[in-house]
Amino acid sequence: MTQTGVSFLFDLDGTLIDSVYQHVAAWQQALHDAHIELSVWRIHRRIGMSGGLFTEMLLREIERDVTPELLAQLHARHNEAYIDLTRWVRPLPGAVRLLQHLTRARIPWAIATSGRMVTAKYNLELLGLDPASAVIVTRDEVQRAKPDPDLFIAAAARLGAAIESAVIIGDSIWDMLAARRARGLGVGLLSGGYGQDELERAGAIRVYEDPADLLDHIDEIGGRA
Repeated sequence: MTQTGVSFLFDLDGTLIDSVYQHVAAWQQALHDAHIELSVWRIHRRIGMSGGLFTEMLLREIERDVTPELLAQLHARHNEAYIDLTRWVRPLPGAVRLLQHLTRARIPWAIATSGRMVTAKYNLELLGLDPASAVIVTRDEVQRAKPDPDLFIAAAARLGAAIESAVIIGDSIWDMLAARRARGLGVGLLSGGYGQDELERAGAIRVYEDPADLLDHIDEIGGRA
């Protein structure tokens, strides 16, 4: 049975975990190893969307043929490079306390990430989360990732929650676009490097600095017990 009360659906990288720039560095390394040189800012502007769409859009900018072999090579090298950088990755301020607050308040929450479990598991460990008990939806489980709404729709379904009542929290314009397409309420965080005006234009109804700032204003978006 679908519950109509509020639920919270979170992106992971840049929203709960301070990992965006490690992903940027990992993608830069993967592209460099494939003899593809792109400015770092171009890579950053695509972080948060589906990995397949991400690489296709980047390769389109340099008019490089997108072959299955090249995509597989880039993704494998990115995963290796990111895992090597996880020693520098930390939860964002307030992330753990925010999830604990929602749990104590008995407000359902889930994580929906465009990353695959091969890399997401390291971030989940930093949050003290067990994928076997928390509701986690990764790119492995849906046909299309952000900016398509599949991840958030799947996460709401796993909670038994109505997507229309969900507060969808992310750090990128791709999260906000996916939230709009899912018909949930998008809330943006500045902790992934996008500006407030960008997030609002993409559909964010509120924008906060990071999880700690969001927790301080949780009543504004229905996060009270």
